[in-house]
Amino acid sequence: MDDLDQQILNILRRDARTAYTEIADRVGTSEGTVRNRVERMTEEGIIERFTVTTRTGNVKAMIEVGVAVDVDTTAVSERMAEWEEVDFVWQVSGEEDVVLVVDASDTQGVNDLITQAREMEDVVSTKTRLILDEKLG
Repeated sequence: MDDLDQQILNILRRDARTAYTEIADRVGTSEGTVRNRVERMTEEGIIERFTVTTRTGNVKAMIEVGVAVDVDTTAVSERMAEWEEVDFVWQVSGEEDVVLVVDASDTQGVNDLITQAREMEDVVSTKTRLILDEKLG
């Protein structure tokens, strides 16, 4: 990945629907170059998916999950990633092992996810933080 790839990714992170012609104008290259690079980065798995961020009035939260020492956190993360309200699953360092970023319709929905996590045999703790506001970086 070179500097041009990074510039393209930075634009797509802010708005994945940005037209290739607009990206090309902003980074100083051709539309074909942008198209080819995005296709290559998608094929190589650098770009995993294109997604939508919404402001639905839902309750967003981070649920931090601790698992037992002998547990495969990747397997736990993959199971949690299948939950409908989960936007992201991060394996992290620190006190907790996994962080879920969730978008639930209400606080009961967040609570249901916490309960679902706690009912997993491998989970030993949870800590929840409601997201009060977010800005694009």
